[in-house]
Amino acid sequence: MIKVLLLATLSLSLAGCFSFDEKEEKEVAGLGERDIKYYSNKTVTSLEIPPDLTKPSSHNAFKLENYVSNVQEDTISFSDKDNKIKEASSILRASSNVEVKRSGNRRWLVVDKKPEDVWGLAKSFFKDHGFAIKKTNKKIGLMETDFLENHPEIPDRSLGVIRSMLKKAIAARYALPIVDKYRIRIEPDDNGNKSEVYLSLTSMEEVLTNAGADDENTIWQSRPKDQALETEMLYRLMTFLGSDHAVAREKILQAKEEQKLTVDVSKGVGGYAKLVFSLNQYDTWDNMGWALDQLNIDVEDKDVKESSFYINVARTEDKGIWSRMFGDDAIKKSFQIIVKQIDSSVTEVYFNDLSEENEQATIDFSYEFLGSIAKQFK
Repeated sequence: MIKVLLLATLSLSLAGCFSFDEKEEKEVAGLGERDIKYYSNKTVTSLEIPPDLTKPSSHNAFKLENYVSNVQEDTISFSDKDNKIKEASSILRASSNVEVKRSGNRRWLVVDKKPEDVWGLAKSFFKDHGFAIKKTNKKIGLMETDFLENHPEIPDRSLGVIRSMLKKAIAARYALPIVDKYRIRIEPDDNGNKSEVYLSLTSMEEVLTNAGADDENTIWQSRPKDQALETEMLYRLMTFLGSDHAVAREKILQAKEEQKLTVDVSKGVGGYAKLVFSLNQYDTWDNMGWALDQLNIDVEDKDVKESSFYINVARTEDKGIWSRMFGDDAIKKSFQIIVKQIDSSVTEVYFNDLSEENEQATIDFSYEFLGSIAKQFK
């Protein structure tokens, strides 16, 4: 009986340690108070993952060492003038008006600086946190960091008495790493004098497989988004861009949801899936850009006039030994996402296979892919 009680107590203690209520965490760690530690000497420069279309599992796991290589940063400028701008200069860092907008789960910033000015500050912001810039595309205003390990130490007092005693014994498993990377997208407003700034977080974690067995191992897999961490980094970016700390905190907490979105998946042209938004074309375009960021989709180009995104993505059908050996880049295909307004309050989004092969596997994938977009608005 004593053994049973001891095991029950131990189980509760361990379960309590690994179970974090997001709402509770937000209340305890307020904006600006969270301790974020990124280890710049543990950079993972090319840890590429497919969009998180399904729940994380060992099926999309891979060996980290197979994906590490050197990456050169794209240094194309917005203009010649951009080359003369000193990053994080005292002039650009001057106090500025930064507003927070919100729609559904997403928040973004509206900054009274031109995109080329925000671009330089964003680079400095990430470098201040230890990140290297892995990928840039100034044509579409997109910047992406490498992966860095984020492994803050949890204070002993939050572990529980039993867990605290066992901490040293289970140090190896306790220290399994989490790595994060960020994507930032900078869009000019209608007049080009202000910038809309979107920040999104993608995380991976190393997990145990066959724990306790002779073939115990670790694999990397997608990790559910830490919404509190993403909001914290948005707050820090806001203050870095020139907003007062107290004002920034208040604006983020008080940002009101503008409208409820209704997004449906249905059958479109040629049997391919389509999305139906209860929005006009401009707002649908804006929301699609955010959703592609959230899924970490490789956006190669976009055409505002024709309302199209050109993306590179690996179909589920193609994932297997080649993607595990060479990465998803070796099997990615190019597709077009078209946003078309039907009436004042309805806009449809179409999936177009640029190869025009119209394979059933691609048709099936269109439902999976656009379905994952729709889930971002639930």
